[in-house]
Amino acid sequence: MPMLSPDQIDQALSSFLLKVQIPGRYVGGEYNAVVKRWDTIDLKAALCFPDVYEIGMPNLGLAIFYELINRRDDMLAERVYLPWPDMENQMSKAGIPLYSLETKHPVSAFDILAISIPYEQLYTNVLQVLSLSGLPLLSRERDHSMPLVIAGGHACYNPEPLADFIDLFVIGEGEEAIIEITEAVKDLKLSEANRAQQFERLARIPGVYIPRFYDVTYHDNGTIQKVETNHPHAQYPVLKRLVAVLPPPPTQFVVPNIDTVHNRVPIEIMRGCTRGCRFCHAGMVTRPVRERSIEDIVLAIEKAVSVTGYEEAALLSLSSSDYSSIVDLVETISHHFAGRHLSIGLPSLRIESSSADLMEALKENKRGGFTFAPEAATEHMRRIINKFVPDRQVLDAAHAVYKRGWRTIKLYFMIGHPSETIADVQAIVDLSKAVLTEGRKLHGLRASVNVSVSTFIPKPHTPFQWVTMDAFDQIEAKLNLLKREIRGKGLQLRWNRVEETLLEGLLSRGDRRLGPVISRAWELGSKFDAWQEHYQHAAWMQALEENDIDPFFYTHRLRPTDEVFAWDHISTGVRKKYLLQDYLMSQRGKIREDCRQQCYACGILPAFASERAKTPSQAWKCPPVVPVSNRGKRQ
Repeated sequence: MPMLSPDQIDQALSSFLLKVQIPGRYVGGEYNAVVKRWDTIDLKAALCFPDVYEIGMPNLGLAIFYELINRRDDMLAERVYLPWPDMENQMSKAGIPLYSLETKHPVSAFDILAISIPYEQLYTNVLQVLSLSGLPLLSRERDHSMPLVIAGGHACYNPEPLADFIDLFVIGEGEEAIIEITEAVKDLKLSEANRAQQFERLARIPGVYIPRFYDVTYHDNGTIQKVETNHPHAQYPVLKRLVAVLPPPPTQFVVPNIDTVHNRVPIEIMRGCTRGCRFCHAGMVTRPVRERSIEDIVLAIEKAVSVTGYEEAALLSLSSSDYSSIVDLVETISHHFAGRHLSIGLPSLRIESSSADLMEALKENKRGGFTFAPEAATEHMRRIINKFVPDRQVLDAAHAVYKRGWRTIKLYFMIGHPSETIADVQAIVDLSKAVLTEGRKLHGLRASVNVSVSTFIPKPHTPFQWVTMDAFDQIEAKLNLLKREIRGKGLQLRWNRVEETLLEGLLSRGDRRLGPVISRAWELGSKFDAWQEHYQHAAWMQALEENDIDPFFYTHRLRPTDEVFAWDHISTGVRKKYLLQDYLMSQRGKIREDCRQQCYACGILPAFASERAKTPSQAWKCPPVVPVSNRGKRQ
């Protein structure tokens, strides 16, 4: 089928756009969108978040790449999101392929299609993107006349389930890698290199994983025997990319046409985590900790607010209250923007580092509830997961929050942890009610507690990657207890369905044999799997059965300590030996203190010794511990 021009796409859209639910998703033309003269640009990249506009627009990773690429005179980046089914049907009838919002060019006209994949439930959406773009699903069926399909994001630290479909994965942080890749692709395009020549050149870029350059063999019992390279330029292992010193954050945010899940200025204040929670994938793969200065953060907020008009700034990190000068930061922002009605959001706070000083600094920003994530409700379980907080400290923190004017506290818990009992789950009920009691002492019946419960999944590259998921009948029993007990005035419960947890566990722990399963599930209608109303459990079960795959082989099997994982050839810099040691410590209920207090030799700093030698040494040291009572105070 001939490629439609932007004018043809625009004309066709005008004939049916008012027939779909939310036309603003598909028109582009937003404030701060970058539109360049297409014919004068050497390298064209389509940046895709494989979900609808409202979900994809606030994605910080794509915002970073959008600004970095569009700074270049010889490159352009345009945005692509998935259409909702009503729009997809209209596009199909009109013969319109997936297109970019900036210029309405078909995705197939770009040199690169870069897809952000932060979570596994987007896998079928990735196939949907390829299909709507008119591209073959399988990497081996695409040639150099088609866009190079790149993927990155947290779900790509185990890239194997998508190995059949993606040309190239970027492992780790992409700020530097994306420019190296786009420059290489531009040069290869100008030299008219074929796809094989492209891969040979790109494989040399650190952090690049090209699946076809690796072979996997299996034991008779279905476990992996080994992964080995079949090309001289293939890296082994593939060490994640790491930005030694965080660059200035993006500020030229595109202002959406419609309401999105987050309408705010997102500023990443810190990257990495030193806490070592054993279940936490993000905490392990983003080491080491790197912080931005207060001055850089305030300047970025000033620039972003001035060009967007947003009235909220979210200070983002895995644990914003662990920023070494968090109180000073919040007070500085509050003073700088005094009288300008700017709200400050700290989406991720820890009970053990949320001091009274921080709560006092935030007391004028009470638009939503104050969020804590104890993850477990007994001290015994918190030792196992290495997130130890005494019960009394939880209640004291809750009292301090309510005392400063908040009426709602949000608590995040996880069920299905290793060695968890029904008594540990009952403790979630008891702790939630105890927190509510603290609120009612100050606010009466206006106090409330919102409890969110997710099910533990043993993620790759974590100390718990050897353990099994909890049995489904046990999860159901635990959920039934919570549903029965967390109810009534002031209490609200949210939870994940067991079937959805199975899918996430399967995809996050899978290997290349899941490629045909993903493809078949998509053929059977699976897409938007992260949306409860669209998740089709029966389609996934049928796809697994047709491919003779037992999902419990991946999700409900205790792994021997010497097993080769599907992701072992992907290195986060944290040694597998360290993760195993930490796993064995969990079985004894032993905790590791915050590694800013002492180094446990996880391997992250030696893994990047060469990069460290090129940068100021302080950028590669974990921030010194500041006592909670003194955080943010000038010494």
